[in-house]
Amino acid sequence: MQTKLSPEFQGTADGLAAEAILRKCVHCGFCTATCPTYQLLGDELDGPRGRIYLIKQVLEGEAPTRKTQMHLDRCLTCRNCESTCPSGVQYGHLVDIGRKLVDERVPRPALESTVRWALKQGLPSPLFAPAMKVGQAVRGLLPAALKAKVPASQPAGRWPQGEHARKVLMLAGCVQPAMMPNINTATARVLDAAGIQTVVAAKAGCCGAVKFHLNDQDGGKAEMRRNIDAWWPHVEAGVEAIVMNASGCGVTVKEYCYILQDDAAYAAKAARISELTRDLSELLPELVEALREKVSDRAGSGTIAFHPPCTLQHGQQLRGGVEKHLGALGFNVKVTSCEAHFCCGSAGTYSVLQPEIATQLRDRKLGHLQDMAPELIVSANIGCITHLQSGTATPVRHWVEVLDQALD
Repeated sequence: MQTKLSPEFQGTADGLAAEAILRKCVHCGFCTATCPTYQLLGDELDGPRGRIYLIKQVLEGEAPTRKTQMHLDRCLTCRNCESTCPSGVQYGHLVDIGRKLVDERVPRPALESTVRWALKQGLPSPLFAPAMKVGQAVRGLLPAALKAKVPASQPAGRWPQGEHARKVLMLAGCVQPAMMPNINTATARVLDAAGIQTVVAAKAGCCGAVKFHLNDQDGGKAEMRRNIDAWWPHVEAGVEAIVMNASGCGVTVKEYCYILQDDAAYAAKAARISELTRDLSELLPELVEALREKVSDRAGSGTIAFHPPCTLQHGQQLRGGVEKHLGALGFNVKVTSCEAHFCCGSAGTYSVLQPEIATQLRDRKLGHLQDMAPELIVSANIGCITHLQSGTATPVRHWVEVLDQALD
């Protein structure tokens, strides 16, 4: 697709990056078949092809409108279209550029701006944990919509004290320690049982995705640089990997190399950080070998339905590992044969900003999962877990918690 950039974008980093991505676009429309919002809404402008057209118009000098902004806002950034695209179009990067350019030109209403500001400042804030504790204490009194965002309080569990020669870093995350702390401690216990020590760098925080995808890209990059600084001494000391147990964080950290490629002070370090980053599921092949004799009969025969998050299967292009390797340990893990590639509607802050679409996608996903009559649903990202749990009485957990529970 040929694009003639308007003078204001010629030679700029955003303009050059967008132009390079648009060159690959052939407008074939394969992506519309796998785009959740197009499938729900049936509007060409609510699919990747239409949104690419809107972004192209802005780059060529046409003034964007609130309608332009609305259609870009409705995108889940699930990147399903990237898995489908025969031309390898990096749509996720393009829509980040498009949203940034449109938001610079189209003011948002006061309430909308306030909500977005509260999300990007509040979720990564140290104040989030005490606020969540208060919410959990009065959870029974909360309105249904708010209660759905506040999971019941859970114990964090024991953090292993053993030391091992093999060490990995783990990003604790911004909301996970407050909302579902057992995911992190379960990760540390499973790795400990396999002879791997988990290290958390105290000064590392939010991966940067919350601010970056809410169009505070400078704020997101600042958080990325802070994490690199926190991790770098451990990298120099020879840590073998940076493990992510939230696939949303994982896809972002794996893209530090792309996002910070023009930062002279951080580009090389960012590339090394991305190279070292592994989703926890990528360690499963060796965990299976180390834990085979340690997993008890508690693995059981009941069906466990696995929902692979978009950030895992489309963002990181990791498919099949969780169900295959947990199956090798005796777990009966299944993935639905119907729309397993579809987003559940969580998508970071999407379920807050676009609740109607998010709820439709959640219920559609749960319908397919419940068809398998599972005793448990598992996923690999806290946003998906919380969102799915809000629509079902079937327990929804992280798969590592199930593995941890089955260890002798």
